[in-house]
Amino acid sequence: MRIADIPVPDTVAARGALALAQQFQSPAITAHALRSWLWAEAFARVDGIHDVDHELLYVSAVLHDIGTVREFDNHTISYEHAGGYVGVALTAGAGWALERRQRVLDVIVRHNWPSVDPELDAEGYLLETATALDISGARPDALPEGFVVEVLTAHPRGSLAAEFGACVVDQAARKPETAARRLVDGGVVHKLAANPLERL
Repeated sequence: MRIADIPVPDTVAARGALALAQQFQSPAITAHALRSWLWAEAFARVDGIHDVDHELLYVSAVLHDIGTVREFDNHTISYEHAGGYVGVALTAGAGWALERRQRVLDVIVRHNWPSVDPELDAEGYLLETATALDISGARPDALPEGFVVEVLTAHPRGSLAAEFGACVVDQAARKPETAARRLVDGGVVHKLAANPLERL
């Protein structure tokens, strides 16, 4: 498995999602988003999930944390809902049908669920599994080591642990009824620092 085996969708929505991420997110958060997409595509292969909407998965992965940035942060709803609505707006402009736009919101929101049933939402399952690896270090040995090293070389972790840790603590303090509070209470700051990917 190589990065070259996973084509980047060449669509208006995919290019727009990356442009938004690069304009508004920090390099560390954008690298996390791109790693999450690559992990998600790799988990699809490892877990035998074949019926994947690759464009939807890419857009959702690239934008899944954009609700944490100042320009898109929402003072009343969770950062995953805020980011999901950014995805809805972007894909509306790209001409997606209403039902498919809703899927962007679903996938981004579900990435913060404790787990997602792949029978319910294949893309939501893949993004939740991917972000669990990149943030908490879940299933660290599930993907080929050479592929993991290649992805980390292409998209280094940089200051992700400190930056995302501070971000989610802030979200939890301001919006304690959201998933950010559960993440913080579940030790996400420690998990970020202890993630095996930090040592590769």
